[in-house]
This record gives sequence, C-alpha cells and structure tokens, in this order.
Amino acid sequence: MPLLRQERRGRIAVLTLSRPERLNALPDLTDGEEFRAACEAINADPGVSCAILTGEGRAFSAGGDIKAMAENRDLFEGSGAAIRERYRRVVHRIVRAVYELEVPLIAAVNGPAVGLGCDLAGLADIRIASDEARFGVPFLRLGLIPGDGGAWLLPRHIGHARAAELLFTGELINAETAERWGLVNRVVPHERLMDEAWIMAERIAAQPPRALRMAKSLLRQGREASFEQILEASAAMQGLAHLTADHAEGVAAVLEKREPDFRGD
Repeated sequence: MPLLRQERRGRIAVLTLSRPERLNALPDLTDGEEFRAACEAINADPGVSCAILTGEGRAFSAGGDIKAMAENRDLFEGSGAAIRERYRRVVHRIVRAVYELEVPLIAAVNGPAVGLGCDLAGLADIRIASDEARFGVPFLRLGLIPGDGGAWLLPRHIGHARAAELLFTGELINAETAERWGLVNRVVPHERLMDEAWIMAERIAAQPPRALRMAKSLLRQGREASFEQILEASAAMQGLAHLTADHAEGVAAVLEKREPDFRGD
C-alpha cells in the first residue's frame, strides 16, 4: 500500500503519512522512492507554493518498525553492509527528498513523532504541534544511533545540550516542552491542528511564488555558507526577482494601498 496520500488545494499540497494501523511506521522498502517522487513532483510544479506534511490516525510517525527489526527483515535484513546500503537507498532518500523540497514545508504534528518520525518533522521549515504530540529520538534504547541525519539536524533546532539530553536519555517530551525548546513553532488544540496549518499555508502561498522559493533556498544556504557567500547569492537572486512581474505587482499594490495579486510571473 502507498505510504503517502496526496491532496492539492489551490497552491497548497498536502502529504499525509497513511499507515495508521502501524502508527505510520517508517520505512518500508518502497518509501524512499515514494517520497522522492512526491517531492520532485512538487518541485517541478510552479503551481505549488507551500506543502503540509501530517500523519493519519493517532501518530505523526512512530519511526522504525520494531517488529521488522526483531525479525531481521525488510530494511534490517542481512549483513551490516547490506543494511548500510538500504539506509542509503531508503532512509536517506526520504530525508534528502524532504530536505530538498523547494517550497516551504509545514509539519502538522498530530501525535507522537519518534525516531525517524521526529527527524522527519524536523526537516520541515515550520512545525505546528497538536497538544497531543510527543517528540523523541530513543534510538539508544534500541541499541542504535540516529541513522537518518538527526545528529546534524536536531542540534540546529534546539542546541547541542538539549539535543544531547533527548538522544542520550531516549526520553520523550510533550508538545509544550518542544515549543519552549524551540523544536516547534506553536502548540494548538488537537482539533484545531489542520485548520491552523491551513491558515499558515495560505498566508505563505499568497506570497510571490518565485521569490518564495528563492527565499527558502537562501535560508537553507545560510546554515552552512559564509556571510560573503550569502551576500553573493542574495545579489544574484535579487537581480532575478527585480525582473519579475510579481515584483512590479508588489510595488504597485503598496503604492495603490491594496492587496497584491501574485501569479508567479
């Protein structure tokens, strides 16, 4: 069965993890390719300006399939070298696809986000959590380490000390703690989660599409690039932005005291 249920409403795409009977466990062997195809389709579609990622049922994602680990099957079958290659072809394909998404991504975290599920939510640009959400990376409790790049990602969200606390203890934190630590942008009542995610997505999707994608690219580059490199990239992108019809529309809207109508031109 496919993992991702896909929906499109206007300029907003929604990807829903749809394996509720297994708490949206990840990954089956086909999940990497499914994520890659879904994210590449969004990147190739100029009509999409924002995406939402959420989970169906009680969990956002409970992470790795413990039964598959116990039975040494699927991702976890065979030699260490074979498992390594499957991590690269499946797990890493998932996280690379989500990280390389060109449009802003909102994670609407509807329940527990654990292990790979927590790191998957962390790949989003904005995280809105249900008050029923929980977060954690209990890899060590299984005798494992973060195999999905989480050791790079988590400290960038909450700092080294708090990332170390989560990883070394294996404990889960509630949504309110995640908000206080900076792991999520806000916590909302569970029944309001998707409404709040849609409101945020619509505000984002109202921005000029080309400039929006360039702005996300600059933010991502800013994690690693020097100040001088960002200045050069900014100048190049700004030169392109100045030539768009959306720039002219934005200026006209300000002068005419009205809302702009951006079309991606």
